[in-house]
Amino acid sequence: MADDYYALLGVPRTANSDELKKAYRKRARELHPDANPGDAAAEEQFKKVARAYEVLSDADARARYDRFGEQGVGGANGPNMGDMFGGGAGGGLGDLFDAFFGGGGGGGPFGGGGRGPSGPPRGQDLEVVADVAFEQAVFGATVPVTLRTALRCEDCSGSGAGEGTKPVTCSECNGRGQVQRVRQSLLGQMVTSSVCQKCSGLGQVIVTRCPKCAGEGRMVSEKTYQVDVPAGVDTGSTLRLTGRGAVGARGGAAGDLYVHIRVAAHERYRRENDDLITDLPVSIAQAALGARYLLPTLDGDEEILVPAGTQPGREFVLRQRGVPRLQGRGRGDLRVRVQVQVPTKLSDAEVELLKKLAELRGEELHSENGLFARIKSAFQ
Repeated sequence: MADDYYALLGVPRTANSDELKKAYRKRARELHPDANPGDAAAEEQFKKVARAYEVLSDADARARYDRFGEQGVGGANGPNMGDMFGGGAGGGLGDLFDAFFGGGGGGGPFGGGGRGPSGPPRGQDLEVVADVAFEQAVFGATVPVTLRTALRCEDCSGSGAGEGTKPVTCSECNGRGQVQRVRQSLLGQMVTSSVCQKCSGLGQVIVTRCPKCAGEGRMVSEKTYQVDVPAGVDTGSTLRLTGRGAVGARGGAAGDLYVHIRVAAHERYRRENDDLITDLPVSIAQAALGARYLLPTLDGDEEILVPAGTQPGREFVLRQRGVPRLQGRGRGDLRVRVQVQVPTKLSDAEVELLKKLAELRGEELHSENGLFARIKSAFQ
């Protein structure tokens, strides 16, 4: 019994082109061999879904199918099956890769790959986030990033043609990728050019497809790149790796990879532009009498002299100990802010010492024997 192409895609017979494409991408993701390794039934269903979309996405073929069924489009293995992997108008694996990598669009950041009138399309630009340690962002480092991307098929070297064969010149456009049509008008002859529908502008068609990539010339796989992170980057910085995006179909050039930096927090330091900020906790006695501290910095230990009478919030600046300037020379500063810590628990001896200090300085203290204690006892 013949398959119902609409049922294969899960759409009504009134579905428009956008609904067809959305349904096809969903079904292709579910049934693709990469998602169902070793499942022959899923692979067979994947081929049927691709064939259904190839027919229904072409207005003329869809009209013939609606009127005559599969016989109207050459049966289940109709004459256009080879073109669906070689760049025919129906989509096929090209649309599957669009489903993985975003599809269509111009050649700008994160967009699709463009091409001229003839030749294979450029691959998609891709994005990935790289998690970077605080010190790596300050001093620079090489970090790995892993992503799923389209890589050139090794069996056919990206041509899409089976072993011992190669793509042949398109007979429709003679390899130009465009066809010209002449028509008569009231003003005379008019010549129009359009992308060749048989080869989709590639100028070549594949007679025998590579069995590994089904004629696409690329495979979806996991890839790890080593990314050179320059000193001074911060969260939100983006690095562009030219030619590290998804490769194009049938030998097309690779797009670019955009690496978005995300910097981890540091237990001691925080960043303000190119400066590093840290807090230096000191006791009341140290702030009053002065002290020396050995501060561990990102460049090594630095001695900090806290002079007598240092007030809370005072800032000491260590020049050129901050973050290297990403777009200029030199480094920011390291700013050390004093935080005077007031003890919350005191021994009896410590209490007596502080009381003596307050007495010497003429400072009044809260006491259970003072005014508040007398007021409290009056209400008891």
